[in-house]
Amino acid sequence: MGAKETISQLIENHPVLLFMKGEPGMPQCGFSARVVQILDFLKVKYHTFDVLSDEEVRQGIKEYSNWPTIPQLYVGKQFVGGCDIVQEQFETGELEKTLESYKS
Repeated sequence: MGAKETISQLIENHPVLLFMKGEPGMPQCGFSARVVQILDFLKVKYHTFDVLSDEEVRQGIKEYSNWPTIPQLYVGKQFVGGCDIVQEQFETGELEKTLESYKS
């Protein structure tokens, strides 16, 4: 299975999915850490994929979303954005509304 198929399957199978560097308990970059903090603060049930564990997915997700940076958040199979967009939506309350049905 290629990177695109792997990415599609992950997005299909996980309602809230964060492609990040590292794991939630040990993020490997500040931007990934910030998005994890926001999702944890909102008490959202989410799944993560460590792009550092798979170079094909790491590059492939950038092409898949047409977004050049990691982390990338998907909710309900839709691309939300990277750290800056997630942060902005969090500050305006828009992210909480988007994630309302995914709270644990």
